[in-house]
Amino acid sequence: MIEGQEDVTWADWVALAETCEASGIEALFRSDHYVSVSGHRERGALDAWGTINALAARTTTLRLGTLVSPASFRHPSVLAKLATTADHVSGGRIELGLGTGWHEVEHAAYGFPFTSMKDRMDVLEEQLAIVHDGHWGDDEHYTFEGDHYTLTDLDAQPKPVQRPHPPLILGGAAGPRAARLAARYADEYNTVMPTAEEIAERKARIDAACAAAGREPIPFSTMGPVPDGGYDALLAQLRDHQRLGVARAFVQHLDHRDLALVERIGRELVPALAAQAT
Repeated sequence: MIEGQEDVTWADWVALAETCEASGIEALFRSDHYVSVSGHRERGALDAWGTINALAARTTTLRLGTLVSPASFRHPSVLAKLATTADHVSGGRIELGLGTGWHEVEHAAYGFPFTSMKDRMDVLEEQLAIVHDGHWGDDEHYTFEGDHYTLTDLDAQPKPVQRPHPPLILGGAAGPRAARLAARYADEYNTVMPTAEEIAERKARIDAACAAAGREPIPFSTMGPVPDGGYDALLAQLRDHQRLGVARAFVQHLDHRDLALVERIGRELVPALAAQAT
């Protein structure tokens, strides 16, 4: 998982994607921010979905997605169209992570509304309905009347290559409303830099919400940086997470020009975790 807002150039993205594919890494995800979240305002950011669409045409096996796209950045119809386009360009290798948005500085800088958490959760819930049920669903005459969005009688349009739809990822601390939305819409739930206790607690809440909704448990994933101990510490950490029921791990690679570590993750870490899973 690459923090695209920290001065990741197009040349960097191409190098990362090529290294991932050559090393056997399954997926390359990126954050969706427009300014540095580490305070380095001199660092540039290419648009997440523009980048993903371009990489979709430059790759052949790599899965691509966001972790996560703020609901405040794009109208849900625009977001659905971008993700569907990328799914067509890639031949069905796209995943969409969707969240409320949290970085107030970039909202002010780019003119995006930044409201209360309740209102942002309301907007997220509306976007999930419009993207998941409207643009990606099977009802060609889907309509939606909400507080923030209105969608009326969608015309016939291209559906995603992946059916019933590309995987949809939600994430956070698995609070009551987040767990309910995940059980209704998500194909995976992600949590950031959790302790072992937090993994157990949050996964249990997501599993319980899925059971209440009449669904099987959805995959639970984590995202975090390489620990201070480097590769060996990362491998030990991810082995522990795997034993706790974590289905997928997103390694937050903060030194995005260190391609040697990307190669090692693909050639050594991925097979080691696969061997433990069997």
